[in-house]
Amino acid sequence: MIYITRRERFSAAHRLFNPSLTDEENETIYGPCANPNWHGHNYILWVTIRGEINPDTGYVVDLKLMSRIIRDKVIVKLDHKNINVEVVFMKGQFISTENLAMGIWKELKPSMTDLGIELHSVKLQETENNSVEYFGN
Repeated sequence: MIYITRRERFSAAHRLFNPSLTDEENETIYGPCANPNWHGHNYILWVTIRGEINPDTGYVVDLKLMSRIIRDKVIVKLDHKNINVEVVFMKGQFISTENLAMGIWKELKPSMTDLGIELHSVKLQETENNSVEYFGN
């Protein structure tokens, strides 16, 4: 068994807030991340798959194909978007990095499975110091 990771990047805006709270309460809990005018990040996404090396090709999967899936299913939907407002697969969810990583997993899993690729993990770095890694449910 071998693990292969593809790194992609995207920039997006979001707002952390609970609509049942006042702006002041949200600011107390989430600080500047609750800014009503949004804030943004330059995210780094790592998608890791696992599998056996194909003896005919010498690799688990063609990384160009893996990159195309990630771009089509995730990056084009997130890059330079407001996640709270414009990203359909995140609609109605609290836009934390944890939930975003889970949403990305759900977007990628069917396409990977259809190609016989086993999705191992999704790691999403929001800031230099903060990242989330999700291994499916």
